[in-house]
Amino acid sequence: MDPNRRNFVKTAVTSATAAFTTQIFTGNVKGANDRISAGFIGMGKMGRDNLRWAMRQPNLVATAVCDVYDRNLKMAADIAKGQAGGPARAMLDFREMLNDKSIDVVCIATPDHWHAYMTVEACKAGKEVYVEKPVATTIDLAGKMVEAARKYNRVVQAGTMQRSAIHFQKAVDLVRSGELGKVTFVRTWNYGHSGPQGIGDPPDSDAPAGLNWDQWLGPAPARRFNANRFGVDPEDRYFSTFRWFWDYAGGMMTDWGVHLLDIVQWAFEEAMPTSATASGGKFYLRDNRETPDTLQVTFEYPGFLAVYENRESNQQSMFERDYGILFHGDRATLFVDRRECRLISEKGSTLMNWEMKNTSSGNSEHWANFLECVRTRQRPVSDIDKCRRSTSTCLLGNIALRSGQRVDLDSKSWTVTQPEARKYLSREYRGPWKLSV
Repeated sequence: MDPNRRNFVKTAVTSATAAFTTQIFTGNVKGANDRISAGFIGMGKMGRDNLRWAMRQPNLVATAVCDVYDRNLKMAADIAKGQAGGPARAMLDFREMLNDKSIDVVCIATPDHWHAYMTVEACKAGKEVYVEKPVATTIDLAGKMVEAARKYNRVVQAGTMQRSAIHFQKAVDLVRSGELGKVTFVRTWNYGHSGPQGIGDPPDSDAPAGLNWDQWLGPAPARRFNANRFGVDPEDRYFSTFRWFWDYAGGMMTDWGVHLLDIVQWAFEEAMPTSATASGGKFYLRDNRETPDTLQVTFEYPGFLAVYENRESNQQSMFERDYGILFHGDRATLFVDRRECRLISEKGSTLMNWEMKNTSSGNSEHWANFLECVRTRQRPVSDIDKCRRSTSTCLLGNIALRSGQRVDLDSKSWTVTQPEARKYLSREYRGPWKLSV
């Protein structure tokens, strides 16, 4: 271990030990005044945002932060320095956190390929879990997460925080109320316009000092370090580019599609598609990403179609928004994104046009909902089974793309009827990692 790294971790651990020995509630949280001890795994840009939102909640103390990259770990420890409960302990291995009996809840904001394993192990260790979306990289893994949450009676909230934003709740209520009329078509999209160089094409190299690359890869296939596979921006301007490699994620289909299709399925009582067809590829970008830069997926649901579109070469769209959801009914169209909810009356309809601006990101509310459910033992608004469904829908879209087939989903057995496409339902873990519920 690098000497500076060793000294940083040693200092952080030593300074926090006494502060947390007597102050942190241990065991099951029972009452509204019990202090909740929280650990945070994966301290990249998303993980640090979660740390900040969580620290705003009453009676929560960030007990520990964990990352395999020194730079991220130090940034997270600095954020937690000023909290009333004292500084957070810095950990290099998430297993140390799961074995710590003083920690009640864990937040998992690692790259996607770690979500399932860490969530299952946290449930087995008696922790409540807040896990970022998409919850898994395969449909089978997502199912294991639900199985673990139920088997060990754990509260597991997914990071689809739009469910905690009031204007998204209003949009869902409008669709369900029938005010839009019969909705037979829903469009979702992410459009952008980057230069054709994209994220570039760096060569494989040695990992930078202070990064445990083998631990970062974990159950994913062994590969040499590549700056884009790791993808952490030194200046913190953007989220990690691991999202564009199949070993760790599923491109925009799973990264953003989950947010959009989660709202669609919520509006239709958690409906699942019966089939998916997809077309796409790398038609514009010349970087080393593997996932497509141009994509269109059509999902057939009972009674309606939903489309997800992504492109990186042109950002023009309805309402000059680079992402959003449009519910098309025979009486009105409803547009919703994180800025507003807007109703546009259809020709001949008696409905009046109106709009509702968003007043909150939903992030603080989402954490509040999670912690309240930790206390009451109720299912949270983004319970793991709900995000398993929206994640699996997006994974189905990628299965259709990668197999080159229309794929039909049996959502009772969580499989597809096309044998050639079934290899994408699961993946083999690299040893010594083995997921078991």
